Amino acid sequence: MEKEKLIKDITFNPNRPYCRTEIDEAFTKRKARMHQEALKRGRAYDGQNLALYQDCYTGKTLRGGDRYDYEHILSAEAVFDYYKATHTNEQIAVIVNHPDNVGTTLRTINQYKGKYDLVARILDNPAKMAEFDIDAALTKRNLQKAQQAVFGNK
Repeated sequence: MEKEKLIKDITFNPNRPYCRTEIDEAFTKRKARMHQEALKRGRAYDGQNLALYQDCYTGKTLRGGDRYDYEHILSAEAVFDYYKATHTNEQIAVIVNHPDNVGTTLRTINQYKGKYDLVARILDNPAKMAEFDIDAALTKRNLQKAQQAVFGNK
């Protein structure tokens, strides 16, 4: 009750600068949970103690030791900007790091995409789609899941 009152009394600054502190803390926890689940999948798959993932954009199998990154499908900065006038940094961190907004992908794809919009940076770029061997249907499904998780029925 006390915490709810405090949140109601917060005046949000819609012009506050992007802050990753809480997002990064929650991201670290999300990655650790994902890694534990991937290790279980890997052991079940072939008995090896190697993480097993599916790339969220290509659909290819990724194993521990491969050059992959954990990825915010919708960028943390874009989600922060959307919610900064109505949510605390802690609340935004939870939203950004929803399981449907965090995937794994090859490091080359993650580094190219960076903080930019997935559609503009990759899905609307036939050359990059081909270069990275992107599975358009899978990527669009994962994007829709992320949008639903982050924005609901906006």
